[in-house]
Amino acid sequence: MTQARKNQINCTDTPYYHCISRCVRRAFLCGTDNSNGKDYSHRKEWIIERLKLITTVYAIDVCSYAIMDNHYHLVLKINKEKVALLSDDEVIERWMILFSGNVLINRFIKGECKTQAEIDKCQEFIDLWRERLCDISWFMRSINEYISRKSNAEDKCTGHFWEGRFKSQALLNEQAVLSCMTYVDLNPIRAGISDSLENSEFTSIKERLDELAIGSHLLAVENKKETQQAIKLADFVGSKEVDGIPYRLMDYLELVDWTGRAIRDDVGKRGYISNSEPKMLNKLGISAEIWFDTVNEYNKGYHQFIGSEAELKQVCEFLSVKWVSGIKNSRLLYR
Repeated sequence: MTQARKNQINCTDTPYYHCISRCVRRAFLCGTDNSNGKDYSHRKEWIIERLKLITTVYAIDVCSYAIMDNHYHLVLKINKEKVALLSDDEVIERWMILFSGNVLINRFIKGECKTQAEIDKCQEFIDLWRERLCDISWFMRSINEYISRKSNAEDKCTGHFWEGRFKSQALLNEQAVLSCMTYVDLNPIRAGISDSLENSEFTSIKERLDELAIGSHLLAVENKKETQQAIKLADFVGSKEVDGIPYRLMDYLELVDWTGRAIRDDVGKRGYISNSEPKMLNKLGISAEIWFDTVNEYNKGYHQFIGSEAELKQVCEFLSVKWVSGIKNSRLLYR
């Protein structure tokens, strides 16, 4: 049963969410249209540039992303602490990067609001904008509406560009975040578009590897041009006591590389397991035996909420329902 968005996104449950938007009309609106041979790949750059801008506005961190031919994935983390620390002037400044203000706010900025009623009304606007700066629905709207308008203008048409509103999945624990980020980063390899992480264009894993290579002076000088990304990604911190993704970056890269190699080497045989199992799987209590099935068929086995069996049962109690999709898969994955 479809759940209201307010029930799917709740910072009290988790700050982590997997969001997906898919194109409509024809199959390749972000890639090559097979019907006329026209290449629309430049629209992926539009999404990158838009993400680059709005991540400086919203208090929402991008943990991973993958932009495919007809859809894109984001793993997002709501940063409530960050938005709470913003001053009222900073909230106004951020909001007006993307949206126009109003006459009253413009007067407030100039110090022309004299009555208490005017000041109180301005404070209402600021409080509303502060709330929206950590709202995933507004974050996704800021991407999709912009891309839709720009694409329709290029195609000289009107109508829907995206297949309805975005789909969201709540990631209720570390294991869910880890498996979802891996699933997202390996999208081009699973689709057969790329044969390595280093060649997986328009993904966060390539961005992180490029940053590591530049930081370690492993790239030749002539190859140090600006890469296709430049999105500010959430940091890996390796500790719950520090704000960020609670893993070590090198451990995560090892796991994604190991999983990607197994996917490439698996010639149609499900459940392929490499001999050198990454230590992160044992640390988080994840069953390696079905890890590949989880990553390969992520969207088929899970729906709005992803976590352990106990956590999904808590969701059932909160929503006053008897069952949510994914409990069976969670029972198998989390040992």
